[in-house]
Parts: sequence; C-alpha cells; structure tokens
Amino acid sequence: MLPTLWSLVLAARGMPPLRLFAIFAAGSFVMRSAGVVMNDFADRSFDRHVTRTRVRPLASGELSVTHALLVVSVFLLLAGILVLSLDPFTILLSPIAILLAALYPFAKRVIHIPQAILGIAFGWGTIMAWTASRGAIEAPAWCLFAATICWAIGYDTIYALQDREDDRRIGVKSSALLFGSSTWIAVGTVFCAMLFLLGLAGWLADIGWIYYGVLAAIGWWCLRQALQLRQAVSTPTAFHMFQQHVWVGAAVFLGMVAGFLL
Repeated sequence: MLPTLWSLVLAARGMPPLRLFAIFAAGSFVMRSAGVVMNDFADRSFDRHVTRTRVRPLASGELSVTHALLVVSVFLLLAGILVLSLDPFTILLSPIAILLAALYPFAKRVIHIPQAILGIAFGWGTIMAWTASRGAIEAPAWCLFAATICWAIGYDTIYALQDREDDRRIGVKSSALLFGSSTWIAVGTVFCAMLFLLGLAGWLADIGWIYYGVLAAIGWWCLRQALQLRQAVSTPTAFHMFQQHVWVGAAVFLGMVAGFLL
C-alpha cells in the first residue's frame, strides 16, 4: 500500500483526494490478499518441505484447492469493482497488476532474484495511482516504480534469509542464496538505489527540503541494517528486520506530505 500512497501524494503535490486515497488503500489490501493466496496455492508442494511454511493451510491440507480458488476469486472481484470507479486509462492498466501477482509465485522456479518480480508487482500500483491522479505516466511515477522494485529486493532478501537452507535443499531460487556472503553489500546497494530514485522523484516534483532530510535519516538506518548483515542473523532477527521496513515506507509517505505542506 505504501508505495501506492507515495505516488498519490507526489502526483497531488500534497494530500490526494480522499476518494482516490480510499480506493487505492482498499485496492492494495484486496490485491495483496489475492497475491498471498496465489502464492500459497502455487507453492503448496514446496511449503510442505520448509520449516517456516509447512503449517500454512494449503500446505498442511487444512484448506482445499477449491477453497483457495474461491477466496482468490472473491478478492479479484472486489479489486475489479474498485478499479471500475477509476478513469479508462487506469482501468486498461489494471490487468497487468493481476498478471504480475500471478507470475510472482512461479518466478522463484526460473530466476535467481524473484524478489525483483515481487517489487514489479507491488510497484505497478504506483503507476496506476499516478495515472488515476494525472491521466498520464510521467517521469516521477517511473522513479517511484523503480524505487519500489529496489526496496522490495532489499527487504525481501532479508526476509528470504529465514529460508535460505530450506530453499537450497529443495532447489528454490532466492536472492539470499544468489548473494551469499555478499548479501550485505547487495542489500546496501539496492537501498542506496531506492533512496536515489526517491530523491529524484521528489526533485522532479519540486518537493520541499524536509523530504530530503527524511531520506537522509532513512539512509542512515538502512546503512545500519546492511552492516548488520555482515554477520549471520538468526531467523527471528531476519523477520524483525524485515518487519521494520513498514516504518521506512511510512516515513517516506510522511516525508512527502511534510515536503509539500510545510
């Protein structure tokens, strides 16, 4: 949800219309929920062999495939109802969001950085939010899209550290496996790229100096996280580090609002 809200704020040069805010907040919830079901459906055979995921309802057999398909259909129906209240251009872009959500679960079978596909799927909301606000795709929107991809590669690589040994054993591809002992360098690099792209998006939108101060603070915090990864981290620590990124997204959002209103 948060990258989508970044796009709404930047496109509106301040607080976006409440109607768009509500549509995209609700849309993020239902599409993320649909994506989670798709992911668990596609990965149910893998999840049975991973310590952390073997108790998921589809992997454990607690819920059936029919149940999963019914639930995802309901979420996609709700998403369709929401998107139909938007302009025609944004409606035309919406099937891409469904395609990306469906492709992500299979990416880990093909590419070594499936986290990039996750970022593309999450980032597509920034494009749709921008077109819903301004009727066109402009340069700041592409910067936010790219920043979201970099951010997802970073935080989801940290998340993937929890399953590194299980993924290696069952043959699932992951950036945590690809980067290996250089994970801290890779994570630090994509976080730097994210901050540069966010700064560029703000500069193109002529945002105020407070925003850049917030980005600097986020950069310091991201550096600390990257340096923490120089040593092996436990599963609970990796999950906690991953969870903390909700505050990064919230800080960017608040920095954008303050950059325009203060």
